[in-house]
Amino acid sequence: MSAPLTHPISTREEFHDALRDALAEMARTGCREAWLCDEDFADWPLNERAVIDHLQQWAQSHRRLVVVARHFDEVVRRHARWVEWRRQWSHIVECRAFEEAEQGQIPTLLLAGGLVVVRLFDPLHHRGTRSHDAGDLLRNRELIDAVSQRSVESFPPTILGL
Repeated sequence: MSAPLTHPISTREEFHDALRDALAEMARTGCREAWLCDEDFADWPLNERAVIDHLQQWAQSHRRLVVVARHFDEVVRRHARWVEWRRQWSHIVECRAFEEAEQGQIPTLLLAGGLVVVRLFDPLHHRGTRSHDAGDLLRNRELIDAVSQRSVESFPPTILGL
C-alpha cells in the first residue's frame, strides 16, 4: 500500500513540521525552483538552524527561490539567520512584495518545484495540507504565478548608504 499523496495540517506544530519536511525533501531531491509565500512570514521557522542547513544544501547552481510577502519587516525582526543566508545566496533568491494585496489575498504556501506543496488555507487556525499530488502542485503553481505577477521586487540583500 502506498503512502497518501496529501496529509492534513491542523496545528501550528504540524505546519512547522510540514515546512521542515518539505525543505528537507528539497535538499535531498534538489528541485530547481521553489517558492515561499506569506503575508509576512512571522509564523514560519525560518530562523531555525536546521531550516537554514536544508536551504544551504539545496542552494546549488541553477537553483531559484522566489519569496513573496506583503512586506518583509517581520522577516528582518524574527529571522536573522535566514536574512544572513539570503545575503550569501542573493543571486538565486528573489524577494517580491505585494503591498497592495487585501487581507487573505496572499496565500501561505511553500511550493518546491514538482515535488511538494505545503499550504495553509486557514493561517489563523493552521489548517491546511502537505501534498505531493500533481493537481495540487499545478494549482498552487498557477496561484503563486498570479500573485508574483502582481508583486514588485523588494527587500534588497544589502542596504547601500551614502
